[in-house]
Amino acid sequence: MLSLILLGSSLAGAAYAQSPYGAVPSQFSNSSLAGTTVTTDFGTFTYSKASACACSQLSTSYSENLFFPNNANYTHYNLEAWDKRTNADPACIFRPVTADQVAAGVGIINTCDAQFAIRGGGHMNFPGANNINAGVMIALAGLNGLQISSDNTTVEVGPGNRWFDVYSYLEPYGRIVIGGRLKTIGVPGLTLIGGVHYFNNKYGFAMDNVVKFDVVLGNGTQVVASSNSSSDLFWALKGGANNFGVVTKFTLKTHAIPLVSTTIQAYNESGVEAFLHATCNLAANNDPSIAAGAVTSVSYNVTTGFVSATLLGAQAGAESPPSRFANFTAIPSLRAINKVSSLASFASKLDSPLQYFRVEFGVHAMKPDGPVLYEMFKIWKAAVDEVKDVVGLYPTFVANMDPKSANTIAKTNGIGNIWGRDDTESSIWWQMSTGWDLPQDDLRMTVWIQKVMGILNAYAIANNASCAESDFIYMGDAGEWQKPFDTIPAANIEKLKTIRNKYDAGGVFTRLNWGGFKLPH
Repeated sequence: MLSLILLGSSLAGAAYAQSPYGAVPSQFSNSSLAGTTVTTDFGTFTYSKASACACSQLSTSYSENLFFPNNANYTHYNLEAWDKRTNADPACIFRPVTADQVAAGVGIINTCDAQFAIRGGGHMNFPGANNINAGVMIALAGLNGLQISSDNTTVEVGPGNRWFDVYSYLEPYGRIVIGGRLKTIGVPGLTLIGGVHYFNNKYGFAMDNVVKFDVVLGNGTQVVASSNSSSDLFWALKGGANNFGVVTKFTLKTHAIPLVSTTIQAYNESGVEAFLHATCNLAANNDPSIAAGAVTSVSYNVTTGFVSATLLGAQAGAESPPSRFANFTAIPSLRAINKVSSLASFASKLDSPLQYFRVEFGVHAMKPDGPVLYEMFKIWKAAVDEVKDVVGLYPTFVANMDPKSANTIAKTNGIGNIWGRDDTESSIWWQMSTGWDLPQDDLRMTVWIQKVMGILNAYAIANNASCAESDFIYMGDAGEWQKPFDTIPAANIEKLKTIRNKYDAGGVFTRLNWGGFKLPH
């Protein structure tokens, strides 16, 4: 087993720089794969010397875990993602089943100087985020262990799990964790970028509920990051995404919530104004005395002209209907379904199928101002008509609630997170989520989304709906053209760069693993 024991802050960053694997063996540096052209379901690529080196060496060392194009396992793991825009042609797919195998694989990739991508649940929705053309894809699906502690207060979670797996495992114990709201969202991506859950108002974000990360660094060594071991890396991983290493195990706090009271409510267009006002009211007044939160969205069917607003609400406990959503219940609805169940049972109904469609996000923050948000919805709806001829168009306007108490956990737990956000003002993270069917519409849709996002954000600012956090861009809902790290405090960015230089002196997770949102140089 590869391991690295840190002996205090006196260790220099150079201690992490050298690979334990040494020089590239000649039989792999001269691999016959180099220069070979392969055609797959998505296109054609040619093996570089680096990718040939990595794939050949991985195949020799882990033949049962390494898949080449046009193999059934390759196809399966390549398509194990939600958004079709992320589909790519990796040179090979490595599916490790232990942390030691991850460490060995990263060491080989580093030594071969090969580009690579990492896939957990595959829910990050833009090209390059969790797949790669002509490089190595590391699929973490095989690291799917789950183990609750003897006192039930923490659970060890492998990065191959999706949140529904975790909720289902914890259900017999009457415990939950703070994780994703939809069934198929993966554990690592959501946790490393922040993590919105129904109960953020009381327990903070998913990243704030991690008590330990087991991490493979760029040179193939393994470290444990916690409040008392590699604490600088521990902090950096709370929002720092995939810039520092591969997390092979998350140890998460659990919370004793055996039952949740849920409400699903739907409204037609006549109820949208009141619906968005209720959303802003809940964001502004959702104090932590009751753990509660919701997914609130408005969709527009351009074919039928039908507009539908939907509330997916959850509140800890068995009070039904859940009182925290009284302002929504007062709005005349098309339907309202109230139920008390486990969180796992509720999540089981909220699927986002794999390979569903092509989708792009964009997000900004604003004050919870109902009248302004409603006007923004009307501007958005009118703009959607500009692209109504796009095949399979599925536009949604989302208003995620960010109650100020969600940031209190990080400010009071002695650790914090990279966001460094204030807890004196609530906000709305409004989001455009737009789906469509055909790749030939990708460029048109990206240009349109950027344009409309700019119009809506300018409207919010012009109408005094900006707030202390108005420039914050949540990475989990951002478009690939947005720059979430630019909205992090400058002092925190400099601290993150220092930590990156210490733990990844070779720049493996910047230079070779280039997908996703990257910390600036």
